[in-house]
Amino acid sequence: MKLTDFVIRDAVISNLEATDRNGAIRELVRKVAEVNGLSAEDGETIAKAVIQRENQGSTGFGKGVAVPHVKHAKVPKIMAAIGRSATGIDFAALDRAPVYTIVVLLSPPDNPDGHLQAMENIFRHLQRDNFRRFLRQSETADAIWDLIQEADETPAG
Repeated sequence: MKLTDFVIRDAVISNLEATDRNGAIRELVRKVAEVNGLSAEDGETIAKAVIQRENQGSTGFGKGVAVPHVKHAKVPKIMAAIGRSATGIDFAALDRAPVYTIVVLLSPPDNPDGHLQAMENIFRHLQRDNFRRFLRQSETADAIWDLIQEADETPAG
């Protein structure tokens, strides 16, 4: 599974407007919903589920990155959005540092293996210092998308 298999090109936000965790999650989920023809109501329902999941334990795993995720019945297929915050957002990350890159992963509940594969793929790339640094420095959605495509072509080891 490649990043481009589930990261939605039109759900890449290079400059998040939100300045807090819940706002960033809502902004990204709303974008995924809009791009995939889901209703605003379904988007809000999914966003609430992601926030509820985040309240159970932060997905800010450190190094300026968070990967909020949820399996939800309103999600038709595995989808992800990527958002970049120039100023950083408090995600209660493990290292207590602000988060600059947020990858929201949404999956249907009937595909746990696909969800796990997507998570593994995201984390494998986010472990790479260069990938994280370039994501944080990318100022346009096109630059972020180019980085995603390049990551798919580069073995992450």
